[in-house]
Amino acid sequence: MERIAVCPGSFDPITNGHIDIITRGSFIFDKMYVCVLNNSEKTSTLFTIDERLELIRESTKDIPNIIVDSFNGLLIDYARSVNAKVILRGLRAVTDFEYEMRITSMNRKLDRDIDTFFIMTDNSYSFLSSSIVKEVAKYGGDVSDLVPPVVNKALKHKFSKK
Repeated sequence: MERIAVCPGSFDPITNGHIDIITRGSFIFDKMYVCVLNNSEKTSTLFTIDERLELIRESTKDIPNIIVDSFNGLLIDYARSVNAKVILRGLRAVTDFEYEMRITSMNRKLDRDIDTFFIMTDNSYSFLSSSIVKEVAKYGGDVSDLVPPVVNKALKHKFSKK
């Protein structure tokens, strides 16, 4: 039986912390959908969905069992649609766990056959978030060691226009 997982996120933009989780997950699962979700709690994004999809594709092009996609609606419905039995999530700190526990509990209520699998991010990325990266890049700070090169270039391009 093929082990299929979904690794969802807003990925605005994808960071090396995300890449760490995706890469490690790719060794565990036969196929992994990395999905950009339209998060109703995040009202403004820097990159469009299409831009984020392209940045993820370019950043993960060397990982053969990754499929990059996007979705609207409930994550559990998307997981069902691709026959995934696992939702893969990264954790940085206790605060992430508290948030993820609520989401996981609701997903289990919606479908008891789909589990959530947590991977702790590498300690060197425990502080890292897309929001922090955007804030530093906005003011010209160097984020080149925090994001894939294609993302660093895209951030410089976005903020040179503003």
